[in-house]
Amino acid sequence: MTSVRSTLTALARGAALAGLALLGLAVGLVMLAAVLLTFLVGLVIVFPPAVRLARAVTRRQRELAARWSGVRIDDPYRPAPPPPVPQADGWYRDGRTLYRKPTIPAFNKRWNWMVKDPATWRDFAFLLSAPLAGGFMAAAPLLVAAYGVAWAAGGDPAMGVALILLAAISAPWYAPWAVRVHGRAAAALLGPTEKARLAQRISHLDAARTEVADAQAAELRRIERDLHDGAQARLVAIGMTIGAAEQLLESDPQAARALLGKAREASATALQEIRRLVRGIHPPVLAERGLGDAVRALALDSPLRTHVTVDLPERASAPLESAAYFAISELLANAARHGDATEAWVDVSAQGSALRVTVTDDGHGGADPERGTGLRGIERRLGAFDGVLAVSSPVGGPTTAVIELPRAFRTKPVPMSRWRYFGRLCWALWPIALFPQGLVAMGFKLAGSPVKSWFLGLHVPEPFQWPVIVGMIALGGGLLAVALAATVRSGQTEGGACG
Repeated sequence: MTSVRSTLTALARGAALAGLALLGLAVGLVMLAAVLLTFLVGLVIVFPPAVRLARAVTRRQRELAARWSGVRIDDPYRPAPPPPVPQADGWYRDGRTLYRKPTIPAFNKRWNWMVKDPATWRDFAFLLSAPLAGGFMAAAPLLVAAYGVAWAAGGDPAMGVALILLAAISAPWYAPWAVRVHGRAAAALLGPTEKARLAQRISHLDAARTEVADAQAAELRRIERDLHDGAQARLVAIGMTIGAAEQLLESDPQAARALLGKAREASATALQEIRRLVRGIHPPVLAERGLGDAVRALALDSPLRTHVTVDLPERASAPLESAAYFAISELLANAARHGDATEAWVDVSAQGSALRVTVTDDGHGGADPERGTGLRGIERRLGAFDGVLAVSSPVGGPTTAVIELPRAFRTKPVPMSRWRYFGRLCWALWPIALFPQGLVAMGFKLAGSPVKSWFLGLHVPEPFQWPVIVGMIALGGGLLAVALAATVRSGQTEGGACG
């Protein structure tokens, strides 16, 4: 029953993908008309709506690929341009032209952004080729069954029954496989290019750099304020006390001795404040002994009962260790100050080349980055290193925060294995067996075309033509399955190898 249900689910998904492919083809034709009107007639206002419509359809393709095939496809588009900024006189400049309102400069920016983004034209190509790029392939059993019904209704029940049986026999394994292959094809055609990834990362790092620069400026102002109001004031007071002692040294040695004792106590207090301030900037134990021992020392000073687990293959770079240390410090402080926690667990480990930190406490929960509590500061600090912070804090607790900093450790290159070579060979050969020698030859056979061309299945004797064609389709599908398995296996091997 479960197998029948999964087969019917895969067939329904294949039909949905075929319908979405037809919708994509219609949207592609609309975009083609918009392109012709824009570049031949000059009607530029029709291009942005057509692009937005195309992106809505391709975004749906990515969502279905992630949901049904398990293939996550990131948006491939370059970052959107910022809104126009007025000049000092209030006018907006676009090239050599000045505008009173930002409408036209904003439109020109977005138009250039859409036209010059390669993802726009890749979406366009995908929509025009959507039926052939996997949409109809995903619904092939239903199409074959419908073709069989048409043959039976047309007076050839034997051929119709054969096609229906072929669709029924192949559907349990073919339909789920075709949905997964459609996800892979969508990832190859709709995924971001390296240039798009680089542009997105540059935009992200630029925003993170701005936030970090602002945070550093605020931190410098805090340090200056602490020095001015704390250690500096105490040092001035010490100097005045020593001066008073010098004046009393001859006339009242006892009072001078008392003043010098107060100066010594004040100097000790000032020294403690300076050390505390230095530890807040960069703890010496972090620089000398690394992140693991620094977190253990932090746990000893924490008001919570903190359990620390560290499993690191080597030390990360100093900036990454500093970011992770202060993030852990802030999370523990939040747990004690805002979560009323009494116990916390800190796990520091390596996940491939990434540094992962998990902090869990037994507080009452309810932590939310949007409400402050230091979480936004942690996100800013981690964002400078492409790091991420994920927080799970239901009301009533517990609170779990996961920090991940990529590229923290060196990875060993994975040598090219025979399995990967065989996978590449299968990637090169599967289209030949599946499409020209299989599906296309089947189309010629069903249509009764006298053209045989170079199709192997049409040159063998009549009784063996269908077995050869079906065998070619099965061979192409098998080669594709092996190629996908080799890709997944090699990706897992590379992800699991670390320094």
